[in-house]
Amino acid sequence: MDSKDTILFTSPEKVQNRTIEEILNRVYIALEDKGYSALDQMVGYILSGDPSYITGHNNARNLIRQIERDDLVETLLRNFLNK
Repeated sequence: MDSKDTILFTSPEKVQNRTIEEILNRVYIALEDKGYSALDQMVGYILSGDPSYITGHNNARNLIRQIERDDLVETLLRNFLNK
């Protein structure tokens, strides 16, 4: 690492939340690209755990499976409640 490289220090929770947000946005876009009702499909996945609700387009299914559903629901609630 050069002396001019910058190191960013962030809390693991912020990194995890940003990663979840980025993944959800990418999955949402992939679902819309394929003509699906993105919110309906994502809710179906969250409630059932069935990855077939998520398209494989742009690797969306693999991306969403990187997030534990419990962590996903917790993050959504924290953001909704501003906690």
